[in-house]
Amino acid sequence: MKIPASELPKQADGAIYHLNLHPEELADNIVLVGDPGRVAMFSNLFDTIELKRQNRELITHTGFYKGKRISVISTGMGTDNIDIVLNELDALASIDLRTNEVLSERRTLRMVRVGTSGALQADIEVGTPVASAYGLGIDGVLQFYDASLCLDEEFAGAFMEQTRWSARLPRPYCTPASPSLLQSVAHDMRQGVTISAPGFFGPQGRQVRAKLRFPKLNQAIEQFNYKGNRVTNMEMECSAIYGLSNLLGHEALTVCLIIANRVTGRFLDSYHEQMEELGRTVLDRL
Repeated sequence: MKIPASELPKQADGAIYHLNLHPEELADNIVLVGDPGRVAMFSNLFDTIELKRQNRELITHTGFYKGKRISVISTGMGTDNIDIVLNELDALASIDLRTNEVLSERRTLRMVRVGTSGALQADIEVGTPVASAYGLGIDGVLQFYDASLCLDEEFAGAFMEQTRWSARLPRPYCTPASPSLLQSVAHDMRQGVTISAPGFFGPQGRQVRAKLRFPKLNQAIEQFNYKGNRVTNMEMECSAIYGLSNLLGHEALTVCLIIANRVTGRFLDSYHEQMEELGRTVLDRL
């Protein structure tokens, strides 16, 4: 199958359009970060760096860490950015960019998002790393794909029923982490369900000046329980990473440092050292 040029844009030199990368410049092991400044934080731990590339807020550093070739890539914030980044990463691994033909043998990427998040359970202390066993999306991105085989409709249905989900909101979807990455990277971490919202303020139940339409939604989410699985935290990327990775045949995991607890009101305003340590742990186990 040949993909039309309009559907898979590229730079003048043949690099994939937004990431501005060629296939050989991408490692199979990838750390995804939202904050562009976090790329250098983690790549500074590398033994050697072979590539530094930037296009807009998308920065890639590829190098070696204890003999493993790893790429650290910033995605920016939100599942809309993840839709771009994950599809372009898959193209680098699965498509001949010279001909736009799908490769008969493709690479399987192993991706770990390392980010920050807010806890939705009172017993999760700020400064705690939380691994996402499931990504529960309320952003709507996966609803644009034929991804039914990758989604847990029963899980999402239970969530909608228990929270009395409004038809005015995007339909939730649920998809799991890579079991192997969950075991190898997060075997000793707190695990749970992570909700990915399409924004930081209203979609996450924060009211500053604009009045919320569903002011009690977070309370309902905190009480949700499906077969012992509870929502531990909320952020803005995990569900799209999991959904697209499962749809495209890659492995993905999200690990977040909790810097706010939405129930107790606590906020960790200085977390550089904890984030660097979490990054080191992920690099060691990836």
